[in-house]
Amino acid sequence: MGLEISAVHVRRSALIEADPQRVWQEFESSPKISAWLNQGHVLHRLEPEPGGAVDFSVDIDGTEVHFGGRVVVLEPGRELSMAINWESEEMAWPVDLYWTFRLTSHPLGTLVELFHHGFDVLGDTAAQEVEGYEAGWSNNHLTTLREIVLGS
Repeated sequence: MGLEISAVHVRRSALIEADPQRVWQEFESSPKISAWLNQGHVLHRLEPEPGGAVDFSVDIDGTEVHFGGRVVVLEPGRELSMAINWESEEMAWPVDLYWTFRLTSHPLGTLVELFHHGFDVLGDTAAQEVEGYEAGWSNNHLTTLREIVLGS
């Protein structure tokens, strides 16, 4: 059941006033995911199946830099987890890190959590890495997801 979230992580969340099955509909294809996730990131490819390829890019100082990997957990209505790493050897971590989107039923709807995790294995650089990503993640992805779910 799901990927274990490491102790050192970035977490963002949103409570969406809809049931998990409705929210999960926005995770079922690359175009649907792109509609809410493509804010600071660009999703080029996501095969929503275990082992499926994932390819994103981000603009860093005017240069398109790719990162991605594979889907490691796909539990419809509950979780999508991806192993990710940078394509650039200069930026790559020594091991993959993870993005996990977790949906939990709540009396008011669905709690959607985004975790960027796995930093623990980076040793001496873990604190600096998580601090940098903590500053970089906003909640705009999840608020856009809420707007899409509630607007339909």
